[in-house]
Amino acid sequence: MNQKRTFGSILTILGIIGIIWAALAFLQIGGLGLSKMNSLVPFVVGLIFFFAGINLVRTTSDRA
Repeated sequence: MNQKRTFGSILTILGIIGIIWAALAFLQIGGLGLSKMNSLVPFVVGLIFFFAGINLVRTTSDRA
């Protein structure tokens, strides 16, 4: 497997985790200690990681 695709997969997974964490913090579930406005930061970072990872996986071509 290509290193760029692996890094893209890791970024995508981290983005999903960040988005879920921000959603739980926004709903104030699990005592994450963030207010509703502060939960916006991990959501934006998660979106950036998610879309960067998806774009990296999609644009990387496989070579034999």
